[in-house]
Amino acid sequence: MKIECKISEPPTQGESFVERWNGPDRGLICCWLRGIAKAKEAPELAIKAKRDELPALAWKGGVDKEIKGKSKVGSINYLATWQGLRGEDLCVDLDREVELTCSRTGVTVLFSASSQLLLASEEV
Repeated sequence: MKIECKISEPPTQGESFVERWNGPDRGLICCWLRGIAKAKEAPELAIKAKRDELPALAWKGGVDKEIKGKSKVGSINYLATWQGLRGEDLCVDLDREVELTCSRTGVTVLFSASSQLLLASEEV
């Protein structure tokens, strides 16, 4: 299932936690809207994201420094927040993984909706 929103027409969010996080979008719209807000609060992060860096954010997927193996797994919540931080439309497919490489560190991150994949990567 693909979750999409236009930056020019951001949707309103439900008032309750359940509406925001347990709906069909799994909280991705909320994450994306947070990225848009974060860009205003911390413009330096938005600049980094626009340079294809993957800065540390609230969700797993940011890259502070080079790591052995040059790859890691990240959450699609990070990806949605990052797209908002960059001022992009939200476009996340829950059935597909996305691979991005941080332009600053060269570390590749595989963003996935699979909680098993995220948990397995923590055990390494």
